[in-house]
Amino acid sequence: MTSNRLAGRTAIVTGGASGLGRAMAARFVEEGARVVITDINAAAGNEAAAEVGAQFMVQDVVEEGQWEGLFRDLAAQGLSPDILVNNAGFADAGLGVLFEDIDIDEVRRIYTVNFEGTLLGCKHAIRQMKSRGGAIINMSSIGALVPVPFIAAYGASKAAVRHLTQSVALYCAQQGYRIRCNSIHPGQIQTPMHNRLVAATAVQHGVTPEQAEAQFRSLIPMGEFGQVEDVASAAVYLASDESRHVTGDRILVDGGMMLTS
Repeated sequence: MTSNRLAGRTAIVTGGASGLGRAMAARFVEEGARVVITDINAAAGNEAAAEVGAQFMVQDVVEEGQWEGLFRDLAAQGLSPDILVNNAGFADAGLGVLFEDIDIDEVRRIYTVNFEGTLLGCKHAIRQMKSRGGAIINMSSIGALVPVPFIAAYGASKAAVRHLTQSVALYCAQQGYRIRCNSIHPGQIQTPMHNRLVAATAVQHGVTPEQAEAQFRSLIPMGEFGQVEDVASAAVYLASDESRHVTGDRILVDGGMMLTS
């Protein structure tokens, strides 16, 4: 059941063609927001937008000129963003690779997309929102909070996103901008990316995918993988007025994993 918690607002969800981004976009639409999905995958982005009732724009979040173009195009439509979800990310590099075999070029790609893309989103959202306020939601990970030696570069990049979120939140508060900035930290959510991680782990350790999946699940006190809808619900809360006094904070959607870390 929806309650129009985001009625009258314009939201941008980067990396919204699939997975968590698509789920958040769909939920925002259900809650009354006008949603713009961006992604580098035009075919998937257009398909997702049509399915959930959103608008699609092609964007590579690491290109600053495309951020400027995005907001310029929205302004031409008479739209001003109230919500930005910095969801676009890269995680596949290094799956199943021993730490001593990490490719530094892949590490740089992870950081460029996950950290620099998020930083650029915050920068340009602040420019657009500072006169009237808004909400920025940065997608981090439980891997930002606990050691993840099997995806170390990814975890480190998401830790940088967490630190950036706190700095952006304090900066906006000190400037009087009325822009809130918070981060979401998913644990093990059933997405294509998580399925690839399980498969790569199975190969690396010489076990079956079913055995690897059982091992991953055993780390979750609640005993089950999360669903994309669980993360979307957290995003709605942070985007809505229900969290109007919440900034620089984090929401864990991890089934209790941090309780045993």
